[in-house]
Amino acid sequence: MSRGSEAGQPAEAVTAGALPGTLSEELRAELVAFRRDLHMHPELGNQEFRTTAAIRARLEKAGLTPRILDIGTGLVCDIGTEDGEWRGGRPMLALRADIDALPIPDTKASCAYRSTVPGRAHACGHDVHTTVVLGAGLVLAELHRQGRLPHPVRLIFQPAEEVLPGGAPDAIESGVLEGVGSIIGVHCDPKVDAGRIGLRQGAITSACDRLEVALDGPGGHTARPHLTTDLVTAAAKVATEVPALVARRIDARSGLAVTWGRIETGHACNVIPQHAELSGTVRCLDLEAWRQAPDLVHGAIQEIADLYRAKSEINYIRGVPPVVNDPEVTDLLTAAMILRRGPHSVEDTQQSLGGEDFSWYLEHVPGAMARLGVRTPGERGGRDLHQGDFDADESAIAVGVELFTAAALMDGAAREQEA
Repeated sequence: MSRGSEAGQPAEAVTAGALPGTLSEELRAELVAFRRDLHMHPELGNQEFRTTAAIRARLEKAGLTPRILDIGTGLVCDIGTEDGEWRGGRPMLALRADIDALPIPDTKASCAYRSTVPGRAHACGHDVHTTVVLGAGLVLAELHRQGRLPHPVRLIFQPAEEVLPGGAPDAIESGVLEGVGSIIGVHCDPKVDAGRIGLRQGAITSACDRLEVALDGPGGHTARPHLTTDLVTAAAKVATEVPALVARRIDARSGLAVTWGRIETGHACNVIPQHAELSGTVRCLDLEAWRQAPDLVHGAIQEIADLYRAKSEINYIRGVPPVVNDPEVTDLLTAAMILRRGPHSVEDTQQSLGGEDFSWYLEHVPGAMARLGVRTPGERGGRDLHQGDFDADESAIAVGVELFTAAALMDGAAREQEA
């Protein structure tokens, strides 16, 4: 049976009575304090030792048995399984959070919980994601103790989302998807009001890869470019013509785009240099086009380099594929949010050109990511992600917790009925 309908109707076993799992005022205050502590102590990818310890301590206080991932940071924790370990049976729903911060300074002028670590900030909302999954875990653990959790749930606290190709592949290698049937996550969205989520079926983010190109030639005098490799011109042609070549060799609807962020060569106005470097990103809306992108980009660069007699070295670094939301899991999130907050709490959202390593999980199991509104209602403008002044309306924490708990209860009830 479907775990969510187009009309957003939850499973019958859940609607038969009031859905449990709302937050107490005490837990709301605790979660806000927890998020602020993380915000004050941001840690970069694969360095999240303090963050991992804080999550572990709170889960253990709740009587749970989290396991630190093999890579040394991040955790996985099961709720409702025997001795905290999955031993087979019907697959679980996983709730995923990313726990790392960004290498940028916190520029909020007056904020009691601004970052205390120079050059580090939770400017993408991962502290909110982490707190939401922790809060959902605490609520679900209490429901399990009361005998009201219909099916086991897994919490995944993943490191290094901001480090290509992301920490998800390492987490998967550590076994976090063993026993998982589907997975859900949220990402803060400062363009959506707190109290609402943005959802769409299909692709919700884009693929994002990194590209580094080195060009070499013998160098020479600018008076005699015909006797050497005019490396500056070669680099300029790669920068301007490769994006156009690639765009003409694939369906335009795929949204494949090469964009340069750095070009560096030469030190004197009358010297043709021997070395040039370019670096940028390759972004793509379509999963199949993303799989073709490395060959297309390599071919275009090589053509231009050969034309100008430059030797090329291309380092194409795979990042992440698009996050493609599964229709059934998207329906589950829609139904869960409507049940908690009403039909006006869910809005359509567009596909972003940003990348998210949640996509790696979806290469193995179906899942969906929602955009969690963190803009204070009535606020104009707003602060974007990856900016030093980013902050979130903290009422969004309770919204995310209620969304995840409702989804877990509805999914669990549906799985029990299917059994």
